[in-house]
Amino acid sequence: MPRGDWLVMLGIGGLFLLLGISAYIWGRNEEKQYYDSIPARRVDVREFLEHSPSRPEPGALKIGGFIAMTIGLLMLLTGSAVWLWG
Repeated sequence: MPRGDWLVMLGIGGLFLLLGISAYIWGRNEEKQYYDSIPARRVDVREFLEHSPSRPEPGALKIGGFIAMTIGLLMLLTGSAVWLWG
């Protein structure tokens, strides 16, 4: 493996980690805003209880953020291992 590959892996791993954290926080905030707005709007309790229409975006952002954080951590660990033992 060429000598600079560990640096690229660390950079991309850090980028994935930052993007994952931001996506997870964004999804958590959207979910919180949605559930906090229901009592204020008082539209229809049925919508709240049945989740109709469904809004999968906050959950998808949180899951995608978790996956990106996992990939970022694995890349950081791999880049560190290559740097130390490569």
